[in-house]
Amino acid sequence: MVDIVRTEGVLGGKPCLDGRRISVLRVAELVLNTGRSPEDAADQLGISLAEVHAALAYYYEHPEEMHELRRERRDLEAELRETALSPPDPVGQ
Repeated sequence: MVDIVRTEGVLGGKPCLDGRRISVLRVAELVLNTGRSPEDAADQLGISLAEVHAALAYYYEHPEEMHELRRERRDLEAELRETALSPPDPVGQ
């Protein structure tokens, strides 16, 4: 049986596959947002089909948590965009 765990210091404590640094959200988004089949996701991530299905089950069983993780990521991305340095202008233009 595949376990989903939260480990302090691993992926920021986000739920992931036990013994792997692959988050539930990454697996779910690979299948749901890109239209890949669970088999393709397993192959791309180097995990078993059972692990893909365990991640998807966790994703669907914890919708509020997944929503919060996506919100945190959006907030972080927005903060990084605001604080990131722009590349310098090309020389001679």
